[in-house]
Amino acid sequence: MANEDQFVPHLIVSDGVAALKFYEEVLGAEPGHIMMAPDGKRVMHGELTLDGHKIFISDEFTAEEGGSCSAPKTLGGSCVRIMLMTDNADAVVERAVARGAKVIMPMQDMFWGARYGQIVDPFGHQWGFNQQLRAQSEAETKAAAEEFFAKK
Repeated sequence: MANEDQFVPHLIVSDGVAALKFYEEVLGAEPGHIMMAPDGKRVMHGELTLDGHKIFISDEFTAEEGGSCSAPKTLGGSCVRIMLMTDNADAVVERAVARGAKVIMPMQDMFWGARYGQIVDPFGHQWGFNQQLRAQSEAETKAAAEEFFAKK
């Protein structure tokens, strides 16, 4: 049997049920299979599909419970940013903020010809949202980057 995806992000969170709902509402992800832990409160395995790509969600479990990963809140942050290419990045960020996300880089027009911004979701995961507005040559992007960074 062939796999649909080669890479599947697996996000560890501190409230799997709330995270599944957040990603459905904010990203428009479709819910899939969900397996709850024996306690009936935590998600052992949750699946979402976004634009044909899977995302796995699970609650954090201790090593004694068979867990091997920690949620960003436990770690004090995340070392990964998930990028989502979308047709309306501003709307996605607005939905995320309305549901508890924090903006860490406001949406803005960027030198590579896109609208781009970043959030931290309520579970500690960082997301970047990119809406490509126009195609640019490498030379156009380089010139725009030089102008952008000269203003900083």
